[in-house]
Amino acid sequence: MNANHSTASARQDEPTSDMDVVRDLPPEAVIFGISDAMRELRGKIEKVADTKVPVLIQGESGTGKEIVAKLLHQWAPWHRSPFVKINCPAIPSTLIESELFGYERGAFTGAHGHKPGRVEQAHQGTLFLDEIAELDSSLQSKLLQLLQDGQYYPIGGQKEKRVEVRVICATNRDLESEIDLGRFRRDLFYRINVVSVMLPALRERTCDIAPLTTYFLQFYSDKFKRHARSLSAKTLRGLEQHSWPGNIRELENLIKRYVILGSEEVISIELASRNHHNNHNQGEPEIVFDGSVPLRKLTRQAARRFEHNIILKVLQSRSWNRKEAARTLNISYRALLYKLKEANLASRRGSGPQPSGMAND
Repeated sequence: MNANHSTASARQDEPTSDMDVVRDLPPEAVIFGISDAMRELRGKIEKVADTKVPVLIQGESGTGKEIVAKLLHQWAPWHRSPFVKINCPAIPSTLIESELFGYERGAFTGAHGHKPGRVEQAHQGTLFLDEIAELDSSLQSKLLQLLQDGQYYPIGGQKEKRVEVRVICATNRDLESEIDLGRFRRDLFYRINVVSVMLPALRERTCDIAPLTTYFLQFYSDKFKRHARSLSAKTLRGLEQHSWPGNIRELENLIKRYVILGSEEVISIELASRNHHNNHNQGEPEIVFDGSVPLRKLTRQAARRFEHNIILKVLQSRSWNRKEAARTLNISYRALLYKLKEANLASRRGSGPQPSGMAND
């Protein structure tokens, strides 16, 4: 290996593995919700959980791929064995081979003894490779060997090691397109894709937004020791109408912010800001040609949208404190309230009954 390992050798003794016996998952009813697509997915996971075959989990970022991987492990007969995760893009390419396969003494400068890799740590358990498409070609070939016969070489090792491990991979990319582009091995794709699980985007399962919201409200109210109110019907409708490009992770972060700050205004302003961005192409006006182009009217509309976006960004930077935002914008508090009303943004704190709650994870 190259000398870059010597600079990382000081970190050898730091815990680098996400290895644990899986526990503290959200309630299964919350994960799967009530949508038909998720019910079918649950049935598929239950059928494959007690086998050692590789599973490929696909879906957009934030759809819950790691949760599904942990469920596959939790429902397996070997659930008390290690669950070891490696986030492929999070580890530099010069270090990821040693993280995966470990190394022997003298393999490179600073390698003063044997260091087990994550593959060895996952023996008799589950190895979860998150964002597998980020793995470079040389490591793809070594992973292929591991999947074919359960054998691998540590860096600097002269003797093959053997492990018994269930491999689960996840990606938010289209691997077949990556194959066509020459970035992913076709033979490896067939090895990891024995069983494929496709997670739907949150916008495709809007009936699950309400139970997910209730769960996150209760969980973060307990975690932060806050007394968060249930969301109003109007706010919940706004959540169900949002496109959710960040999926469940985006929803979770938004509810977390609401619990901390305590106002539904947090949600309404955030959704309005994102919808302005998505629907108006970063502030450019939508022009409908009906035989004329009313320049003055369109210019006023564009200026108004631009002004609203500035106000939203200042509010976000001031944690939605309207008085501080008004001072920053050098306008009166009354003028700010008028502009919020003009932009159809909430200006009152949310109210409603307290949540009945769900068991936290």
